[in-house]
This record gives sequence, C-alpha cells and structure tokens, in this order.
Amino acid sequence: MKATITFLVSLFVSVATFAEVPTAEKNALIKFQKSTHGDQWKSKWDLTKPVSSWQGVSVVNDKVVAIDLSDNNLSGTIPAQISDLKNLQSLVLFKNSIEGSLPKTIGEMKSLKVLNVSFNKLSGSIPVELTKASALTEISLFMNNLSGTIPNEIGSLSNLQVLSLYNNNLTGEIPNSTYELKSLKVLQLNSNQLTGNLSNSVANLVSLESLSLFDNKMRGQVPFDLEKLKNLNEMNISYNNFNGVVSSKLAKKDVMNMTMVDQYGVATTLKVDMEKDKAVAEEE
Repeated sequence: MKATITFLVSLFVSVATFAEVPTAEKNALIKFQKSTHGDQWKSKWDLTKPVSSWQGVSVVNDKVVAIDLSDNNLSGTIPAQISDLKNLQSLVLFKNSIEGSLPKTIGEMKSLKVLNVSFNKLSGSIPVELTKASALTEISLFMNNLSGTIPNEIGSLSNLQVLSLYNNNLTGEIPNSTYELKSLKVLQLNSNQLTGNLSNSVANLVSLESLSLFDNKMRGQVPFDLEKLKNLNEMNISYNNFNGVVSSKLAKKDVMNMTMVDQYGVATTLKVDMEKDKAVAEEE
C-alpha cells in the first residue's frame, strides 16, 4: 500500500512537472516561430521539449503569460494567430527585423498589458483594432516604418501609461482622445510628421512625466497649460513650427529651450514673455 501511494505521488509530481500548455497556445507559438524564421534565431526553440523550456517564453499555471525575444534575429512577420495566446500579458520583440504590419487580431488579446515591437521594420498603419486590447499599459512601437495616423480611439485605453511611437512616418494630428489618458506617464511622438496644434487639453494628462514631440510639423501657440503638469520633468517639443511666446518656466523645461523652425527652415528660439510668468503664477 505504501509503495502504491509513493508511486502515485511520484506520478503526480512527474505530470505536474511536465504539464503542457493548451494545444491552441502551443500551436500559436509554433506558428509564430515559423512565421518569424525560427531556424535563424540566435536562441532557438526545441519543439520536442516542454513549452516552459523554450527561450523567452514564460509559463504560469500551464498558461503562456509572457514572451521576450529581444535581439534574437527574428525576421518575417507576426502571424494573426498570435491572438490565440489568450493569457499573454507581455509581448516583447524589441530589436529584431520583423516586417509587415501589426496584426489586427492583437486587439482580441484582452490580457495583454505590454506590447513592445520597437526597433524592427514594421510598416503600414497602427490598426484601430489595437485599441480594443483594453488592458494595455504600454505600447512601444518606436523606430519602425509605420505610417498613417494615430487611431482616434487611442483614448479608450484608460490603463495606458506609455505610448512610445517615435521615429516612424506617422502623419496627421494628435487625436483629441489622447488627452483623456489620465494614467499616461510617457508620451513620445518625436521624429514623425505630425501636424496640427498641441491642445490646451494637454493639462488633463495629470500623470505625465515625459513629453517628446521633437522634430515634427506641429504649429500654433505652445499652451501655457503645460505648466499645470506637476509631474512633468522631461520635455522636448523643439524643432516644430510652434510660434508666439512662452514663459521662461516653459522655455527652461524644454531640452532645447523652445528652438523652432520658421517658414524658411531657419531655426529660431521662441520669445520669452516674463509677463506670462506672472499671469500663470496669479492664476495658480
């Protein structure tokens, strides 16, 4: 009897140790591996071994919860079947050579919190479906070849803390809904081709710590409401077409002291109005 119990305990431990993730999740990973040319990765997956042993894959309670394959020589494209990873919370594919567009199906990943496919060769637009992934806290797609506009529905991602889209070819204006992101801490949109004004509603971004709009084509008056952002400690909005005057307080916050480009392409510093400092102080 004792031997039987010992055997059953050993069997249970063995099964628990080699427990496998759901078939749909494993198939999604295999599809991803093939679609991104897994035979050329630096660290390859041994498909004959348990998923939990695969490099960069985190498994908790027999569910795939995270993938981190940064700088692993991935190429090819991200397959639509990535959305079959229903429990995935973090997808980090930083610094590879992934091409094509972001799959619209990512919007179906309701557990996804972190999406980082920066420093790749992605093209096409940012799919509006992405804004349906309501748990997202970070979207990092910088240093790609993305074009088109930022989805108007971006403001529906109420948990978003990081929106980093710099060094792409994005056009159009910053969607008004962006200013509704109360949890946003980092907004990096520099080195694109964005136009339009910076809305006074920027004051609604009460959690904002870092703002970078450097090297775009934005215009109009720099809103003094920026001074209301008490957590803002890093800002660079220079090399746009902003005009008018700024307070000395705002000028000092900007990394390049509000250096803009005029209609002739000449760099010029915005005029500092000391009276504006007094007005803002009285308003506070």
